[in-house]
Amino acid sequence: MTQALPKSVTFDEFVEWYPNDGKRYELHNGVIVEIFAQTGQHEKVIGFITRKLTVEFDRLNLPYGIPKTALVKTPSADSAYSPDVLLLNLDNLDNEPLFQKQSTVSQAASVPLVVEVVSTNWRDDYYNKLGNYEQMGIREYWIADYAALGARKFIGNPKQPTIFVCELVDDEYQMNPFQGNTPISSQTFPELNLTAQQIFDAAN
Repeated sequence: MTQALPKSVTFDEFVEWYPNDGKRYELHNGVIVEIFAQTGQHEKVIGFITRKLTVEFDRLNLPYGIPKTALVKTPSADSAYSPDVLLLNLDNLDNEPLFQKQSTVSQAASVPLVVEVVSTNWRDDYYNKLGNYEQMGIREYWIADYAALGARKFIGNPKQPTIFVCELVDDEYQMNPFQGNTPISSQTFPELNLTAQQIFDAAN
């Protein structure tokens, strides 16, 4: 990512500025950053996770959807993210004041699950976004570190590809790591038939 504007801006200024140029941007602590095109591996992992989750909520006939582009506005309003996979609860979108005009959600009830696929800016996913999603009250947050880019304190030494399923317990995320052929446990989709290795293999 790279800074797009040098000065600090508010969320409203960010949304007003947002150009229709085919690029994606996020607001990080008042600074606009451009989301550059990711590697093919990164995109394949996003596509695989999206497909698996879509099949599951379709099977269960749940009122969910995964938008192509949408923003999650944090409680402080100085950050707004465009997650790699954003699961929306369609039944709550009428309660979102910014969704119809700005494709933006700010309520935890609208976001059953959010996924970030780790790239070189891994600190954003492990620290900044984790803290903001936690503060927002999003009940489940996945960190898909298929390339083992995160810190050793998270994914071991030597580093191992890891999927973290962060579940909200007493307003704090409990980070549950999954590696290899361990089935992923999800409170949003208790019957999900998916292993960490399947996600890692999707990158190849």
